[in-house]
Amino acid sequence: LSEQMTPQENFNFINGYLGRVSPIIRQHSGFIDKYVGDGIMALFPGRVEEAVEAAIAIQREVIIFNDHRASVGYAPISIGLGLHTGSMMLGIIGEEERMDGTVLSDAVNIAARLQGLTKLYHTGIVVSEQSLTQLEQAGNYQYRFLGKVQVKGKSQPVSIFDILDGAPDPMMALKLKTKAFFEEGLSLYFSRKFAEASVQFNRVLEEHAEDKAARLYMERTAHLMVRGVPADWQGVEVLSEK
Repeated sequence: LSEQMTPQENFNFINGYLGRVSPIIRQHSGFIDKYVGDGIMALFPGRVEEAVEAAIAIQREVIIFNDHRASVGYAPISIGLGLHTGSMMLGIIGEEERMDGTVLSDAVNIAARLQGLTKLYHTGIVVSEQSLTQLEQAGNYQYRFLGKVQVKGKSQPVSIFDILDGAPDPMMALKLKTKAFFEEGLSLYFSRKFAEASVQFNRVLEEHAEDKAARLYMERTAHLMVRGVPADWQGVEVLSEK
């Protein structure tokens, strides 16, 4: 979008968007550590539910924002949110002429990587297993297993999940309708039963042709069936960058 805007229009657009979603973070007991262009790094020191509820509310606000944009002839936008839980330290970096407050930890790095995965899987909210298991009432949310990823520099993979709440109603309905097929496909995929897995992912795509995650796994199963399975293959997506 930036290529089609003047610098002033860029500032107006970003501030208009941030003005809508930033208050939602505070309403859910979070606080903003920093803005990174049109991105936000936010911390939720209390319950994990507050972060998840904020993410869902932000996605719903984007739907309203897009309705407004459509009414004046502007293209819709989409955003991705990554959520992870862990220990961290808030402190000061820099030197005497230029200092910033920031948070440093592996948890920050993983959250940033999960946010990047929303583009790969074409989904709105990606949450780690560490966050999901700390929800007091996980059954209050709709979600599906997305797979396992390994962040560069970390030896243990992270299981990740797609939070469906907050997505446009038609998309959420289709993902719920095909959730059993998708997750059965993943189970078969990790068991190296690629032909059976491809059948399940195809069932997903027959119902929901725009399910990018299912299409991605369909392509991976085809690749493994044709090229063979590396000896050290565990089905884990290795993330080398955001």
